[in-house]
Amino acid sequence: MAEDMIKENPEEMKPAELPDDVAELKKLLEQERAKAAEYLDNWRRAMADFSNYKKRAEKDAGEMSRFLNATLIARLLPILDDFDRAVQTIPDNLRDLTWIDGVMLIARKMQMVLEAEGLKPIDALNKPFDPNVHEAVIHEETDQHEDDTVIAELQKGYKLNDRVLRPTMVKVAKRK
Repeated sequence: MAEDMIKENPEEMKPAELPDDVAELKKLLEQERAKAAEYLDNWRRAMADFSNYKKRAEKDAGEMSRFLNATLIARLLPILDDFDRAVQTIPDNLRDLTWIDGVMLIARKMQMVLEAEGLKPIDALNKPFDPNVHEAVIHEETDQHEDDTVIAELQKGYKLNDRVLRPTMVKVAKRK
């Protein structure tokens, strides 16, 4: 449009045409500036979206690496339970034997490796019952404990990096 109005020889332009050309050029310039501003704004939004995506992907990768071994650790928990039961049932006359000390050392090493991976036992005994970390297996009527207090731990529960891997199976007090 404006190009058509500009003639090869500027002397051929009439003074009345000049303001129209300038006005048209200014209008086109403003339109192009608006487009440029819109493109810049879209580009900034895309960059922000990409930055958020990168942060989210890094967070997800971190979470995944923290819980990657969860299945393996969950499968090892029964072995840890067996070690605990074995240690509890050792007769007093056998506790001084060196091979018993060796087995107990192996159990402690396994527990330390799992703790290094983020495994923590859930403390339940004499705590208020919490369905998020406890699984009530037995309710016992009693006057010796407050209502909804864990009075026995039947199977130890564990958290892996603050996420419940296995809830603690408990006996819960119930007022008569």
